[in-house]
Amino acid sequence: MREETQALPWTGLLLRALVLLTVGALALLGLRTQASAAGTPGDSGQDVRMVVPLGRAVGIKLFSDGVLVVGLSEVTGPTGDTSPARACGLRQGDIITHINDTQVDTIEEVRSVLQDLEGDKMSIRALRAEEPVQFTAQAVACADGTYRLGAWIRDSMAGIGTMTFYEPSTGLFGALGHGITDVDTALLMPLESGAILPAAVSDVKKGAAGDPGELHGAFQTDRDLGTLWANTPGGVFGTLDDTGLADGCQALPVASRSQVKVGPAVIRSNVAGETVREYDVEIVRVFPAGSHDTRDLMVKVTDPDLLAATGGIVQGMSGSPILQDGRVVGAVTHVLVNDPTQGYGILMETMLAAA
Repeated sequence: MREETQALPWTGLLLRALVLLTVGALALLGLRTQASAAGTPGDSGQDVRMVVPLGRAVGIKLFSDGVLVVGLSEVTGPTGDTSPARACGLRQGDIITHINDTQVDTIEEVRSVLQDLEGDKMSIRALRAEEPVQFTAQAVACADGTYRLGAWIRDSMAGIGTMTFYEPSTGLFGALGHGITDVDTALLMPLESGAILPAAVSDVKKGAAGDPGELHGAFQTDRDLGTLWANTPGGVFGTLDDTGLADGCQALPVASRSQVKVGPAVIRSNVAGETVREYDVEIVRVFPAGSHDTRDLMVKVTDPDLLAATGGIVQGMSGSPILQDGRVVGAVTHVLVNDPTQGYGILMETMLAAA
């Protein structure tokens, strides 16, 4: 990846292609507070939103709205190798929403429809770059009795990320500070439903130049902490059902862009067990509005404890809230591949606007 693109999201998301769903990684937590100024409302005199900065590592599961085409392949039928998906015009990145009049959201639904049609011609409706497209195709009968299109599809994702904030007045929570994208197509996954889950961090793969680290662990699948309803470039958002996550945590004012300055700050993050701690960082640059989409800040880890534990920024820490002068500034979102001590951040203003 080149210099400007040498940044990776800190989620470590694992994926399911066709019938395989690999669910990985990490983290639940506690909290150390740092003595700092209580903060004051915005300089403009307008009402300031109050949020609880969490830094809690959670499991995130997401189910897509439609099925995402992540690749095309040949299938072997009675007349040899062919790819009906490629022949009809489907492309990687298309989102299949309907086959004939049947809405499809899962791999199992697609397989069922193909079996029922038994090779008859079908109409496929899809979205390409958010624009509707339509194709006519015929699935191929394979030697094992199944009918296939020659398209690799994905319907869900799961992994670890950090919960950034909770807003007590609305029940809103935000996490990651960036969207969940498919690893093969780099496209934002279309969200039908999702949830956050309790998680626990077991260990850390330390980051090094050219080799991003990551959090390791497992999350519980039998209990949801909250419901996801949006996957956006500025983060994932939903409603927190288990407000116990915020017990003992103080709501702080959201900083406006004009209040954020180059200089010392802290992040809240969970990189071991179930403990959230505050770690020293330096905000080294505040980018002009609109210059880097959701990359509003550049931060550098200076805390010796975090550097010793992780090498700096690792995947899974995405969403760790940034605090400065008693206000919630934003969240860390990406790590620079060639320098794991540095990464990008998004302003809390930008996250809330995305929500």
